[in-house]
Amino acid sequence: MMHQAIKTLLERVLGVEIILEHPKDRDLGHYASVVAFSLAKSYQKAPKLIALELAERLQQNAECQKVFARIEALNGYINFTLQESFLDALCNEALALGQDFGKEQAKQESIYLEFVSANPTGPLHIGHARGAIFGDSLCRLGRFLGFKMHPEYYVNDLGVQIKTLGLSVFLKIQELGGLGVVYPEGCYQGGYIVELANMALEHFGKARLYDQSQKEACIAELGEFAKNCMLVEIQESLEELGVCMDAYVSEKAMFEHQERVFRCLQEANGIYESEGKMWLKSSAFGDEKDRVVRKADGSFTYIAGDITYHDYKFAQNYDRYINIFGADHHGYVARIKAALQFLGYDSHKLEVLLVQMVALLQEGKPYKMSKRAGNFVLLKDVLQDIGKDALRFVFLSKKLDTHLEFDVASLQKQDSSNPIFYIHYANARIHTLLNKFLEKPTASLATINANSLENLPSAPAHLLFNALNLPKVLQSAFEDRELQKICDYLQNLAANFHSFYNAHRILDTPQELKYLKLCRMVSLSLTIGLKILGIEAKTKM
Repeated sequence: MMHQAIKTLLERVLGVEIILEHPKDRDLGHYASVVAFSLAKSYQKAPKLIALELAERLQQNAECQKVFARIEALNGYINFTLQESFLDALCNEALALGQDFGKEQAKQESIYLEFVSANPTGPLHIGHARGAIFGDSLCRLGRFLGFKMHPEYYVNDLGVQIKTLGLSVFLKIQELGGLGVVYPEGCYQGGYIVELANMALEHFGKARLYDQSQKEACIAELGEFAKNCMLVEIQESLEELGVCMDAYVSEKAMFEHQERVFRCLQEANGIYESEGKMWLKSSAFGDEKDRVVRKADGSFTYIAGDITYHDYKFAQNYDRYINIFGADHHGYVARIKAALQFLGYDSHKLEVLLVQMVALLQEGKPYKMSKRAGNFVLLKDVLQDIGKDALRFVFLSKKLDTHLEFDVASLQKQDSSNPIFYIHYANARIHTLLNKFLEKPTASLATINANSLENLPSAPAHLLFNALNLPKVLQSAFEDRELQKICDYLQNLAANFHSFYNAHRILDTPQELKYLKLCRMVSLSLTIGLKILGIEAKTKM
């Protein structure tokens, strides 16, 4: 909002594209531009001279005079200091908009977003949580910025893993009945299999499940039953995490389309036969080798199901498609894009974000594994330890493609070392101030808002500028798919507020109304930023 308005004004006056940065030295101004350097070749002049000429042209423009207090050329850079009246007007507009501050009008562009898509063969573990939190927050941010977002979970409810789940539960039932069993390699273990076995016994009855003549049918039924139970638990875990999906799409439902998609690939000369198998020509589009899509026995491979699902997605005619996957899916990207090209789609519309691993510590030691899940740290366990807010914030605080390690103990502390606590504390402090002020007989929010924020000292003035900068941060975070920028911004804004609070008395001073208006602006930006991260700002602590 502020950044875009200034950029648009400068480009209109100068007739060239402008990139605005924030000077490291605050005293140089609110913004700086290196436009003179980019024009040096075409102007055939030194950047210093170009900067002086451009600065003079801007200084003489009537509209610029209303917006900028100073426009200065320095060593080829052009520095801009905003008028206090301009910042105050922006603050008035923001407070009037409330939680719509920074929100954009609905755009025509639509985005199909797939994330989590964990196999429904066990409970969600902490490795699933990072992609889930990122995907949900990206969806929230996209909607806030006016995009049509469709978040979806692809349920892998077909194939070997479901058969293995059914077998695992079947064998556990036999074991609970006192029979000696041997678990083949790859069977699922952990306490949740015992839970599923007991649930199945209650649902189907002992007679049916101990009838060895019905073994194969039982395993198939148990696979379907256990999958449905796990999917319910997965959905509950996601809800606890604050993650909402528009749809859960079944791989089994996609299977009826596989023959049609297979024929389309054949007609496009995208597959060929060798060694009795059918191969996708994925190496033609950057894959390290071609991939089998149909085995010699006529059955389809795992990749065939994913190709069919992507055909289904692209048929929905969205403008862009984003998949959020674990880092182990790196090799998967080229083969899916190859299939999309053969099917007649634009594979450049597909964007794949890869999630790096997460390592949890508890007071410096590895976090305890869940007995219920076996060799995994359960999402529900961590949620119980530190809560949704802290987990969401820490998982969004680093770039998605970087390894994340954090100590759960640090997120249980109630001090500045816990970033989400410190941000909540800043907002709670503001609301405490406002509530105390509003206890006065003639006090009102309208009284606060009516005051001008001109002639602020340096630190409060910088705090105001920082609070007004939220829309630019949100835009940059979405465009770059770097939600940690929002976390960094909120931490910085909260730290600036705490410094201001500790250095300035606010209530019952000549600056009371002015400073309370500034506090309201800070609270608004904190509240909106947290909401986009899926966190409700606290007003008391």
